[in-house]
Amino acid sequence: MVEPNMIGAYGPWAANIVGTEPGRLSLRRGDWPILDEWRETARNRLFELLAMPEIDAPTVTVWRRISRDGLHIEELSWQLPYGPPTRALFLKPEGATGPLPGILALHDHGGNKYFGCDKIAQIDDAPSQLMVEHRAECYGGRAWANEIARRGYAVLVPDAFPFASRRVRLADVPEVLHKGLVDDDEATREGVAAYNRWAAEHESVMAKSLFCAGTTWPGVFLAEDRVALDILCARDDVDPERIGCGGLSGGGMRTAYLSGTDDRVRCAVCVGLMSTWRDYLLYKSHTHTWMLYVPLLPRDLDYPEILGLRAPLPSLVLNNSDDPLFTLPEMQRADEILAEVYLRADAEERYRCSFYPGPHKFDLAMQEEAFGWFDRWLQSEPVPR
Repeated sequence: MVEPNMIGAYGPWAANIVGTEPGRLSLRRGDWPILDEWRETARNRLFELLAMPEIDAPTVTVWRRISRDGLHIEELSWQLPYGPPTRALFLKPEGATGPLPGILALHDHGGNKYFGCDKIAQIDDAPSQLMVEHRAECYGGRAWANEIARRGYAVLVPDAFPFASRRVRLADVPEVLHKGLVDDDEATREGVAAYNRWAAEHESVMAKSLFCAGTTWPGVFLAEDRVALDILCARDDVDPERIGCGGLSGGGMRTAYLSGTDDRVRCAVCVGLMSTWRDYLLYKSHTHTWMLYVPLLPRDLDYPEILGLRAPLPSLVLNNSDDPLFTLPEMQRADEILAEVYLRADAEERYRCSFYPGPHKFDLAMQEEAFGWFDRWLQSEPVPR
């Protein structure tokens, strides 16, 4: 009998393919005396495996500007070469002058593809009751993008692929897939729940189709998040030398991929998505989205080392000890991996990992630590590369 795992009797064999030693491009192997050479080599390999689509700079349209609760808020969109337009919200303190430090705030997955940026940013006085409930469950009842904007940041919150404005429309797929389900543009509770059940099942179709197109799901969302970063950095009211990035769950995953591959992100906060390939392989792949996986990458880098590619730039990881999406020992091992990466990069003080009691969340106490981390590295002099 084998220890119960995701693939039964095949589990030990599959785990042995990667093994327990550092991957071929891990800084922990001790084969890379020059940090910049390691980072360039490892990133190039990651880019090769991601197979990101090429996206030219889009034109940004501002649909409305409002003042709300001490904030200047803009509702934006831009058209990529494929799919529907991307909706985004931009927030900054009302009356702010001069370039501000910027935050690219990345929303969660949460099993809810009907909504996107509205999960973490609020533009209207009467938000959807579904978003009120979502924030209560995941964010301590707070629209955290609004809160950090009030503290002196320019914040961009885009819809991710394929969420909200970027979601797959039922009218655009064949009946064999939608099975009579129709789009609910009124966002009723029943319609949203039905769509999200459908979208969860559709993930395997999307992943297989993207592989057939010669790309990967992480490659697509990373390419789109890099466009959003371009847009944020290009604004006259944003200091491109003081940019942070962060998010919970799917937003934490996107933070790892984006900040691990783009040094414009001077400060990163990854919340609720930091474990190891071994954890996903043996114990928890059933709890995770297809958005996470890059074929062949585990032979080169463990999952935490994607974020570690940014060392010595500052990174904060926030975990929940009772998070059902991961095993605690593997979350702890991920912390040990990142701590060693930063030690080898001679930047121990620029990495921190904290564990909080409770389930999967980014609650108020965690947000305060995250905001303090952003303040430490972005509100003063730019972080040296």
